[in-house]
Amino acid sequence: MQNTRFLFFLLFTILSVAANAQFNISGKVIDAETKEPLSGASVYCQNTTSGTTSNKQGEFSLALKSSGGYELIISFTGYQTHRLQISHTDAHLPDIEMAREEKSMTEVIIKSSNELKDGWERYGSFFVEQFIGTTPNAAKSSFLNNDVLKFYLLKKSNKLRVLATEPLQIENRALGYNMRYQLDSFIYDYNTGISSYSGFCLYSEMEGTDSLKKVWAQAREKAYLGSKLHFMRSYYDSTVAQEGFTIDLLDENKDASFSRITNPYDTLYYGALDSTMQVEIWYPRKISVTYTAQRPDPEYLKQFKLPKNVAVQISYIDIRNSIAIKENGYYYEQKDWVNQGYWSWKNIADQLPLDY
Repeated sequence: MQNTRFLFFLLFTILSVAANAQFNISGKVIDAETKEPLSGASVYCQNTTSGTTSNKQGEFSLALKSSGGYELIISFTGYQTHRLQISHTDAHLPDIEMAREEKSMTEVIIKSSNELKDGWERYGSFFVEQFIGTTPNAAKSSFLNNDVLKFYLLKKSNKLRVLATEPLQIENRALGYNMRYQLDSFIYDYNTGISSYSGFCLYSEMEGTDSLKKVWAQAREKAYLGSKLHFMRSYYDSTVAQEGFTIDLLDENKDASFSRITNPYDTLYYGALDSTMQVEIWYPRKISVTYTAQRPDPEYLKQFKLPKNVAVQISYIDIRNSIAIKENGYYYEQKDWVNQGYWSWKNIADQLPLDY
């Protein structure tokens, strides 16, 4: 009898934990002018595996992990994409009003005189390297619809710009994800050698055998350790040092010289958890983040012609404004975080969803 009670208690506990591990969010998508519902609108959380479409009444519902924050993306053909920050406190959203686009991207592209008709042939490989990456995981990733890409060479500013008329379909056979990436814009600046891109990604699990799923699980864990997502979660949990990260700040009067931050939770750089369920970090100058628990990938050392005995992964970051971090590693504003070094080598093919 005692065993039966214990098993019942254990089952109840497991179910309770599972129930608390996620929350449902619902809402309705409507036309901003007519207030009519929009059926078939795409609704998903940026950089997660959670997505759906609105029904005939414009209504939708999503199940999400309760920990952390998300950026909800709503898109519908002929309308401006709508972005909304949400958390577990947002059980039911006010009606989401979608504004019509004055001009479709297709019309803008057709009228542009800067488009390169042979853009993919001339710059396709370069774009793949800058966007998907040059890592071993990138070698197992590819576009399924590169024909939607449009290339522009901006001669006055010496930049390459890439747009997409439809969401990019990417197959990542290394990590076992299909990715639907709604590219806003990609820009490579030839003057600085820095590329930047913005957009919204929805992940979905690839189907495979149990043995293949095991390979994917191991590859995902390897990709996670030392990643920016790992770092953000560690900062939130106050376990930066325990997880193998160190932070150094660029000296104010010595260019290229960095000094160790002994306490990354000093109020000079850190705002503790408050009622918003987020922490904030800010640094007055460039920082370097070193991951000491894992050696750099040999391919990284080879591509950048670094010594084979380099023992740590080092990334350099400019934080333009304070960064707010949620429990699941989501941070904003993401445009205010600029990578160089190891993390800049890890592009789309090495990124994991927030619900990993």
